[in-house]
Amino acid sequence: MNTTRQIARQRRRRRRLVLGATVALASAGVLAYLVMALIPGHKVDAGPAAATPLVTTQPKAAGTAGTASPSATPSPSASPSASGSASPKATTTTKAAKPSPKGTQKSSRTSTTPPSAGRIRPNTSYQGVATAYEAGVGDGACLFGPSPDMMIAAMNTTDYETSRACGAYVLVHAANGKSITVRITNECPLPCAPGQIDLSQQAFAKLADLKVGRLPITWSLVSPSSIGTMSIRYKTGSSAYWCGIQVIGHRNPVARLEVSTGNGWRQLPRTSFNYFISADGSGCGKAIRVTDIYGEQLTVSGLAVLANVVQPTRVQFAQH
Repeated sequence: MNTTRQIARQRRRRRRLVLGATVALASAGVLAYLVMALIPGHKVDAGPAAATPLVTTQPKAAGTAGTASPSATPSPSASPSASGSASPKATTTTKAAKPSPKGTQKSSRTSTTPPSAGRIRPNTSYQGVATAYEAGVGDGACLFGPSPDMMIAAMNTTDYETSRACGAYVLVHAANGKSITVRITNECPLPCAPGQIDLSQQAFAKLADLKVGRLPITWSLVSPSSIGTMSIRYKTGSSAYWCGIQVIGHRNPVARLEVSTGNGWRQLPRTSFNYFISADGSGCGKAIRVTDIYGEQLTVSGLAVLANVVQPTRVQFAQH
């Protein structure tokens, strides 16, 4: 009996000794940690931290945000009538061209990153149908004025794209093997379908008899070799407080127009009637920078705000 009690007491003593040693070791560890933390210049590792994500920013493509991507081969609709649609007939009064005073105009050429080309892109073939309309003197929604020749056409509203197609040269191939190059000077509203081009009667006659009415075609953008320098025109009513600016005779489609201001270059919005508008007069009469769909920039300065006067420049976009 005494032996059993002695054994029990011995077990209790051993447990107390073990527990006391454990507590002592833990206290010593805490004390050591505190001492190390108080030593100047010593950094205590608090354990693994959460990983910090690496943030990368993709460069934005040059150009205007919000432009719809084109369909490479827009298909014509069968809804337009055989006689074609009536393209809008816009009129404009153009004064005789007056060159800028000698020695005041300056121009420069700069290559840059191509802006968004819009729906009509280089090196792309489009399918559609050709119709014909009576073009009069060749003026149209682009407000270029009378055409020196009648090899012109109206682009369907979708591909016209708020006048981005104005002045573009398009090579049209007919299903019968004939082809012709026309300049876009007008807009063809509905029911003209995407891919459809409404040719002047003179241009259509180069491809087929007018009685054909509708002619399956493919077409693509071209950059002609024989062309002079481009011109600038301020819209009627323009002044130092409001102005509209138009580019005429450009080899390649114009992607954007900017004017020089006290804070650098300001891009002007483009209208459906093919003028770039400065509603508050900012940049009116200052240097003008024009960019084509290939990214080439041409800068012209020394042009006065002469309303409705075609002012020639000394520059032209490169051929592609």
